Amino acid sequence: MIASMTGFARAETSGPFGTLVCELRSVNHRFLEVGFRLPEELRAAEGELRARLTRALRRGKVDCSISYRRPQEGGGALEIDSAALTRLLGAVQTVNRATAAAGTVSPLELLRWPGVLREDSTSGEVLLKAAQELFGRALEELCAARAREGERLRDLLEQRCGTLEALVANVRVRLPEVHARLRTRLNERLAELSAGPDPERLEQEIAILLQRLDVDEELERLAGHIAEVRRVIAGQEPAGRRLDFLMQELNREANTLSSKSQDLETTRSAVDMKVAIEQMREQVQNAE
Repeated sequence: MIASMTGFARAETSGPFGTLVCELRSVNHRFLEVGFRLPEELRAAEGELRARLTRALRRGKVDCSISYRRPQEGGGALEIDSAALTRLLGAVQTVNRATAAAGTVSPLELLRWPGVLREDSTSGEVLLKAAQELFGRALEELCAARAREGERLRDLLEQRCGTLEALVANVRVRLPEVHARLRTRLNERLAELSAGPDPERLEQEIAILLQRLDVDEELERLAGHIAEVRRVIAGQEPAGRRLDFLMQELNREANTLSSKSQDLETTRSAVDMKVAIEQMREQVQNAE
């Protein structure tokens, strides 16, 4: 099933640990490029979150942001790092001896020192688990959004394939009439000459001219590429790069058809083909 590279997802959760909000945004990109903005409390989880996203998506520029708000009542129990406090008190005593001062330090000042006061490890584990579950929900939602957009994209490409098929059929139907008109025009011009041409040589020249202007191969290749586009968009593998290649091939055949055309209606059909192919190419840029 074809998927789009464009999507957005948002998930939120709350608990004793506080409130977490995860947002995922995805836009077009040639490869997969992932960016994370995480609070300090969740920095250690970035590697695992990145790996999960990489397994789920193949292409696109994806931005992930997780915001964290602590509970107003102060959260879980607090712990004092005894080793850090001992080192800090030792440093205070050293300063007092060096300055011959007998000052005292407020307990609150000690608690404000980085590393002395920390939340218990259980609270950190709960927060990390909640963030991982929240990210999983947001990633699921993002994949679903990209799949829904992909369905819309598939329908648009299917419609363009139908348009191209109709144009190819119109050109194919006109071929006998175009060849007959070309033969008639050549005979009329030759009839104006005073000397009549050799009939056998005339047939050879007409055959050569018709072969040079023959577009059967181009029409066959166009039909084959259209069928391949339909096969790709109906498959289960990421289709963006293959579809991009097929758009190039379709455009090449339409250009050749236009350059060979000796008929106004055929030329118009070739131009309409190129317009439809360009519309498809723009849509394909969004396919994963």
